[in-house]
Amino acid sequence: MGIKVGITGGIGSGKSYISRIFKAMGVPFYDADKEAKQLMNQDPRIHQGLVDAFGEAVYQSDGTLDRKWLSIQVFNNNDKLQLLNSIVHPVVIRHGQEWAMRQTAAYSLKEAALLVESGSYKSLDCLILVSAPEELRIERVMHRDGVSREEVQGRIDKQMPESEKKKYADFIVHNDGVSPLLPQILYIHQQILQRKWSK
Repeated sequence: MGIKVGITGGIGSGKSYISRIFKAMGVPFYDADKEAKQLMNQDPRIHQGLVDAFGEAVYQSDGTLDRKWLSIQVFNNNDKLQLLNSIVHPVVIRHGQEWAMRQTAAYSLKEAALLVESGSYKSLDCLILVSAPEELRIERVMHRDGVSREEVQGRIDKQMPESEKKKYADFIVHNDGVSPLLPQILYIHQQILQRKWSK
């Protein structure tokens, strides 16, 4: 097992795009948000936990998670959102740790929107934050998801502020549409290989 690196950022920051660049460079890549969606359909612990917490309606007749129904239940209800996260996050964190143990590259990358909020950053060696101006993030998500400015702003307001996430970051990628990305990524890549970060 090599160095365990996390990459995070707020909605619309471009963390998935940056992760794909690392992946193209041959860095093993774990997409925690994508894996969480699969585990919510496949893992018996999550299945039972969600049924116990939200009732049988959380799964459709074919056994797949009813995402739309669940999102309605947790939207604007912080207690239910915390309950959902308490069921899903521990399983996803464990799954990601098991994946990292199997990697043989110099380092592997784990991407998740809530790496800091879930506490899973604690099991990593260093953390990369993808940073972008809020207005640019709003425009990106409006274009990508076809949603209103107000809806995007609501999602941003529910996330930990970028200024707070910066306190946990060892490296910051400035994805502002102006700063060239590749030199930043190559610099971070070299620093990680040389085990040079702030912790």
